Amino acid sequence: VGQLVLVDNAETPMFNLENELLEHFAHAPVRTILADVTDQFRMDRIFRDYRPEFVFHAAAYKHVPLMERNPYEAIRVNVGGTTIMTNLAVKYDVEKFVMVSTDKAVNPTNVMGASKRTCEQILRSRANLGGNTTQFVITRFGNVLGSNGSVIPIFMKQIEEGGPVTVTHPDITRYFMTIPEACQLVLEAGFMGSGGEIFVFDMGEPVRIADLARQMIKLSGYEPDKDIQIEYTGLRPGEKLYEELLTDHEKTLPTYNAKVKIAEVADFDHEATLAKIVSLLNSCEKLDDKELVKKLSAIVPEFKSSNHLYETSPKDCKEDSVELEVYPD
Repeated sequence: VGQLVLVDNAETPMFNLENELLEHFAHAPVRTILADVTDQFRMDRIFRDYRPEFVFHAAAYKHVPLMERNPYEAIRVNVGGTTIMTNLAVKYDVEKFVMVSTDKAVNPTNVMGASKRTCEQILRSRANLGGNTTQFVITRFGNVLGSNGSVIPIFMKQIEEGGPVTVTHPDITRYFMTIPEACQLVLEAGFMGSGGEIFVFDMGEPVRIADLARQMIKLSGYEPDKDIQIEYTGLRPGEKLYEELLTDHEKTLPTYNAKVKIAEVADFDHEATLAKIVSLLNSCEKLDDKELVKKLSAIVPEFKSSNHLYETSPKDCKEDSVELEVYPD
């Protein structure tokens, strides 16, 4: 009998989800587990006990300003967690491993985006180097309306408090999709993938955040700039005016679903890249923030930090000689 195993390190959201599942799907074979993807011992136990056939890996830190100030955590959780999870997928012969990436991984200008680009490289390297039967698949899309930290609840709270509604820049735009649509497309792309693909979702036209703020103010019964002000606070370190779903060198191939396309991405030296990632993870506790970002830049050459604190050149970073295995048993 099939079973759905849900793993999260956030206690309260897991508690709420468990209650919702009991209310609406009481007889469904669901198991909720509190655990952290960076805890290799705990994750190994979960893989050993449940032997998952399909893994959907969405665990990551995602807030750009916070990760810009905490690059160690972005690397430890996003890159380290993905390394552990992919290692275990190979060890326990997982059939398919699907990772949720982000449009911020494309031509990254911030630490969070560069960390997720590195995660994409881990999966592509695993898929191309062989030596395992797991199909590693990547999905890449933009912001999800109503998800944790989404701009919608932030604007709603600001409107309820009488404003101002804060927007970083009058011209800033973002791609959006709903939670059900995102979930459906992740599932579909995951099952159509055979390994090594990056699936890009058609998210329509980007939305000006200032227009979204004005519309929400109107829908709440107020007049923008009269009843409730919009205040522009300036771009934050690492933040882009607009996001991209593809790099300048990437094109797409169609699939049977018009909303899902496969990115044609440039190849790279998979073994050397994995070695750099292992070097980063093995040395990150000894490095300061600028040194961490420097090593990240050596792994993601298209990473051009817009944060003046992290002005760096990849050639400044010397790589250690390391084995490909990290976090050994």
